[in-house]
Amino acid sequence: MVVIEHVAPESIGRELDLETGDVLLRVNDQPVEDCLDARFLLAEEIVLLEVRKADGTIWELEIDKEVADDLGLVFEHPQPKSCGNKCIFCFVHQLPRGLRPSLYLMDEDFRFSFLYGAYVTLSNLSEADLQRIIDQQLSPLYVSVHSTNPELRNQMLGREVDPVLPVMQRLLEGGIEMHAQIVVCPGWNDADQLGKTISDLYALGKKVLSLALVPVGLTGHRARLPDLRVPTPSEAKVVLDMLGSWQRESLHERGTRWVFAADEWYLRARREFPDYASYEDFPQLENGVGMIADFRFQARQLLSRIRSRFPLHLTTVTGLSFAGELKIFLQQLERKAAASVDIVAVESRLFGGDVSVAGLVSGADILRQLKHRSLGAALLIPDIMLKEGTETFLDDITLDRLAAEFSVPVLKIRSTPRGVWQGIRRIASRVAY
Repeated sequence: MVVIEHVAPESIGRELDLETGDVLLRVNDQPVEDCLDARFLLAEEIVLLEVRKADGTIWELEIDKEVADDLGLVFEHPQPKSCGNKCIFCFVHQLPRGLRPSLYLMDEDFRFSFLYGAYVTLSNLSEADLQRIIDQQLSPLYVSVHSTNPELRNQMLGREVDPVLPVMQRLLEGGIEMHAQIVVCPGWNDADQLGKTISDLYALGKKVLSLALVPVGLTGHRARLPDLRVPTPSEAKVVLDMLGSWQRESLHERGTRWVFAADEWYLRARREFPDYASYEDFPQLENGVGMIADFRFQARQLLSRIRSRFPLHLTTVTGLSFAGELKIFLQQLERKAAASVDIVAVESRLFGGDVSVAGLVSGADILRQLKHRSLGAALLIPDIMLKEGTETFLDDITLDRLAAEFSVPVLKIRSTPRGVWQGIRRIASRVAY
């Protein structure tokens, strides 16, 4: 069963007197487990709904509609299924104590993979789950492979699981497409093992739409965890050389580069990033693949359109790994628009270790490192540092807290060149200069 959270005005659902809080029990005599079940079952032309009202009464409603007709119902979000793995590189195991409880949730849910692009290992699927994915065509899925060597994969996932290739093959034959990733851990699944995994995934065919190579990320909170290290510059160069070979082969045979490297590899190898077109349709942008190339492209477009000048002084923050790239853009922006934006590369002391991305900078880190600085007219905070849809950092410090501590306006901006420019314009509209 699934709870109806909203009924759109002037919808079929509203005409049927369905209300927020009603519970959808069955559709066409099939039980409804979650919102995905509801969406799949309600796609028929004739549907019979069994609904439990707030007073406990059961309604049966028959609807004759077009397949594409939307009933205007929004269902409750499913609770994630927990992960049974103990991955050697699991980021949850590396979190410091004292953060909000939701950050310690370890989920492994194919529904979230389909809905949001969350990566799953396919190691916790029941027979019913596999069949449901195929029947409902929950595609594409996002799959963490790490290794196609069954013994090595078991070691990396921290328990014995079914080999991943047969599971992927069954889903692919059922019409499911996939994006895959490999978290590369030096001394574990790199070198020859990495080459074998790439080869095995390529052999699965074109329904494996893309593959991302991601370097392992390590915090400073790894007590009693397996001994891991980040790739050296020379190891990063080896990975990029292997990547280049596979990209050339795939581009020749399939017309796509197929396998891509996270930006971190180029930073570690101290190599120039590929151009914008090399990332094709950016299939793994949310996985840190092509973010800098995309930022540069957006920056060029923005700078070519700017005509206004705002001689302001402001401050913004970012992580250590992106500071150099952002600095180049801000210098170009100052020449074009007269706005001077100081950039502070904030060290993530909350997480420590090798963490250098903006998304893991905490409010406390910012408070500590900007405490004695002159921030100018405002402080711009990229939204990637904040919990989605809020103005709150990972450590529950808010933008209001920063504004009070620094005695300047603190503004959330989108983590894009246009976001920076819009932030400048918003501040310019408030102050005299």
